[in-house]
Amino acid sequence: MRFLEKAPAKINLALDVLYKRPDQYHEVDMIMTTIDLSDRIELSPLRTDEILIVSENRFVPSDHRNLAFQAAQVLKDRFGIREGVEIYIEKQIPVAAGLAGGSSDAAAVLRGLNRLWQLELSLEELADIGARIGSDVSFCVHGGTARATGRGEKIEKLPAPPACWVVLAKPTIGVSTQAIYENLNLDEASHPDIPAMIEAIKREDYQGICDRVGNVLEPVTVQLHSDVQQIKEHMHEFGADAVLMSGSGPTVFGLVQHESRAQRIYNGLRGFCDEVYVVRMLGGRVPLD
Repeated sequence: MRFLEKAPAKINLALDVLYKRPDQYHEVDMIMTTIDLSDRIELSPLRTDEILIVSENRFVPSDHRNLAFQAAQVLKDRFGIREGVEIYIEKQIPVAAGLAGGSSDAAAVLRGLNRLWQLELSLEELADIGARIGSDVSFCVHGGTARATGRGEKIEKLPAPPACWVVLAKPTIGVSTQAIYENLNLDEASHPDIPAMIEAIKREDYQGICDRVGNVLEPVTVQLHSDVQQIKEHMHEFGADAVLMSGSGPTVFGLVQHESRAQRIYNGLRGFCDEVYVVRMLGGRVPLD
């Protein structure tokens, strides 16, 4: 018996940081949406009472550092599960890219184990559990498009944005999210207009969405990693309608309405960036398998 789950990546159409909270987390206000670039999660019961992570990707940890492992452990501890599970992770989402690959894997494990272990939890209950694992896990449990506030765990569902193509480019650098936040000066930051972005999404106003993309973390990452700025400039040069860094980076995405232009941008970026993808914006809920 095997249970399969898709774990789609997300991009931030808008990301704002409001202040540092007493618990040392940052209060955020984000608009996130899922895209058609997914890891594949396969869950199989084990006779032994253990959590086994299997992946052919050497960058995927097989222990407690893996959010998918943590998701399984949380459910086992909370509900007294004495069964084991093998979690096979087929990676398609780049690792440490600002696309919530690890968080989406964890969310997929929560959804899948909910079925495997017949826990009968709602998506809202799974999202609450996910908030204990990572800031993006709650959103990834639901998928689709949403406003995320608090640490990222408070989810307000939004309609799907207009269909479009998304070109992703990840430079071969590592970005420390902690370092980005430590270098963030909120007094000098340019904050995106979140309410205006929400209205553009509700009106299905593609140009309005493009005009309002923004990420308060982007200037910090660009200052530390010039490759990000170079990719942004090339995407604009090749004709993307909107260009933004996702999360704390380093992945940059460009929005385009026509596949031919998306392919042109892809071809142009491939000359100096190894990891480039052309995908569709999903916008709606996550397919279960």
